[in-house]
Amino acid sequence: MLCQLDYICNMHTGLIFDIKRYAINDGPGIRTAVFFKGCPLDCWWCHNPESKRRKPEIMYRQNRCELCGDCIPICPQGGILLEDGVLVTKPGVCQDCGECAEACVYGARELVGREMTLTQVMKEIQRDVVFYDQSGGGVTLTGGEPLFQPTFTNALLRCCKEQEIHTILDTSGYASWKVISNAAKYTDLFLYDLKLMDDERHRKYTGVSNSLILANLKNLCAIGAQVIIRLPLIPGVNDDEENLTHMRQFLEELPVLVGVEVLPYHDSARAKYAALGLDYRLPEVGMPLPERVVWARRLVGKDN
Repeated sequence: MLCQLDYICNMHTGLIFDIKRYAINDGPGIRTAVFFKGCPLDCWWCHNPESKRRKPEIMYRQNRCELCGDCIPICPQGGILLEDGVLVTKPGVCQDCGECAEACVYGARELVGREMTLTQVMKEIQRDVVFYDQSGGGVTLTGGEPLFQPTFTNALLRCCKEQEIHTILDTSGYASWKVISNAAKYTDLFLYDLKLMDDERHRKYTGVSNSLILANLKNLCAIGAQVIIRLPLIPGVNDDEENLTHMRQFLEELPVLVGVEVLPYHDSARAKYAALGLDYRLPEVGMPLPERVVWARRLVGKDN
């Protein structure tokens, strides 16, 4: 069964870099997580660095490469060279066309991100409907930032609601209120990121001000939206008492929230940065100690 919007929205596409089935960490029940590519923030600790750019791109995992050289002649731009026993991609030459990824039988090269129609995404979602019904699950739009592609995000949310599929929007909150309020019409639950309360520190570690994010959160609560706050706890960045106390005071002024989740930082994405040719900006930061996580949860008003 296709959405009533299908004939309109298949004129548009969304840039998606992954669809994960049987997800259990992206909201209640068993869910299908749709990962949108493109994000207006540049968080130092981002666990999905492949989600940042609003275009497809090549990831090269050197540890999988067998140096067969099949990718060298197939590159239309001649952008891949073998130098000193290492495959090197010429800076500024690669156009991320993906032909080298198709030729790589070892999975060392992967094109991340593809344009998908509403029908294509909904077909993936519909495969798991029976699991939503049994577990109280549904669909979670995440990324990246789904609201960075508002037209496609709204169409997908609306189509899910027409088919009575529970919807979650995982967002940084960095979008215009018009975009967020439109999405709220078809969103059952928001997973809303809060990182730093001090605007200067927020700009340093994410690249943007937090004023719009905080204002949108107030507005969402004011219209009665269901919201769970998610705090990524990063040692040395936002786990200090000043930031957490300020956050608790801000949250106490809001109407009732569904909950607050403190998510301990981990560096499992480090290899992704290397595969994208990016610097990992928190090389010395490790996971927070368990007692620090418990302390933080209590300080922000939630010990669950």
